[in-house]
Amino acid sequence: MNNKRKIINDPVFGFINIPKGLLYDIVRHPIVQRLNRIKQMGLSFVVYPGAQHTRFQHSLGAYHLMQQAITQLTAKGNFIFDSEAEAVKIAILLHDIGHGPFSHVLENTLVHHVSHEKISLMLMERMNKEMNGQLSLAIQIFKDEYPKKFLHQMVSGQLDMDRLDYLKRDSFYTGVSEGSIGSARIIEMLQVKDDQLALEAKGIYSIENFLTARRLMYWQVYLHKTSVAYERMLISVLLRAKELATQGTELFASPALRFFLYNHIGPEEFRNNPNCLEHFIQLDDNDIWTSLKVWGSHPDKVLSTLSNAIINRNIFKVEISTDPISPERKKELTYHISQKLNISFEEAGYFVSTPSIENHMYNPDDDSIDIIYPDGTIKNIAEASDMLNFSMLSKKVKKYYICYYRFA
Repeated sequence: MNNKRKIINDPVFGFINIPKGLLYDIVRHPIVQRLNRIKQMGLSFVVYPGAQHTRFQHSLGAYHLMQQAITQLTAKGNFIFDSEAEAVKIAILLHDIGHGPFSHVLENTLVHHVSHEKISLMLMERMNKEMNGQLSLAIQIFKDEYPKKFLHQMVSGQLDMDRLDYLKRDSFYTGVSEGSIGSARIIEMLQVKDDQLALEAKGIYSIENFLTARRLMYWQVYLHKTSVAYERMLISVLLRAKELATQGTELFASPALRFFLYNHIGPEEFRNNPNCLEHFIQLDDNDIWTSLKVWGSHPDKVLSTLSNAIINRNIFKVEISTDPISPERKKELTYHISQKLNISFEEAGYFVSTPSIENHMYNPDDDSIDIIYPDGTIKNIAEASDMLNFSMLSKKVKKYYICYYRFA
């Protein structure tokens, strides 16, 4: 049985091998299979119609890259026990299981102050009990509590397999070639020095491309103004549904979605009420889409108008500024919408949103990207790069958006 395996044909990396046994059991687990029903890029398909791939595909891709990274590191004399290799593959397979529908939308609406990382850990611990403690080492690595720190860096760090997969995969499915990275080259150049992940100097240009591609993908794809506006609409409709539920209004919803609409769920409730996790693992993109279609005919004007706008792609208009949006501008738009839709000023607030978003290519406060030279010396990428200067690498770019309902 140990020699048997499952082969999955992935459009990005080709054949991915999953050995029969614990890893195969994890891939088949309902909590992992749920990721098939959650799109990796949330609502980005509104701009890039090809962005229909799932978090399950991404998890498999990250697992495949982890296999390659382990092979490269051991070939260079870095000793990794078989148990450690299996555990770090398990950690990357499970790193996204805490994601709810449409990525971070759930964290801002139905669940309060409970990050997907915390939920991932809760689900790992739940699976660990089911599997008689076989995930204990993977959980240690995931939590960065294992002595070999470089193993955690491969799961969550500046050069983790998560980033190496999602940049290449998202670039492939969106057709945005500027985001394509040489993940194979980066993995080929990986090395460990003083228990820290480093990159051989020959790979510096691949890292420069990686950082540039990441910046382009964030502003051109992940934070595209139309995607931002579409996401703000979904947040508004879920907040309105939550408000109506709190007032006792009857709403159509699946049992899982109903639980989060009609209960206030914060960190304490999530930790102490087992029903939270039970309902969470039943929640996926389909629960939201089905409700939106039904809510389109609800008597509440705010809920029905927003739901129909999402279903029929009547997306909020977006304006971007380098300066904060003035309260007067927001108030003027809200008043105009309240008049046009014949709703109260407070209700019109659901149709105007003013998020601010910031991003930077490289955060020196995180674990750094280190370049190792043939003589053994190490330099941070910000020092080593002759193409990218440190101020450019670490500079935060902040943009202010105003998203508002448009009338035909």
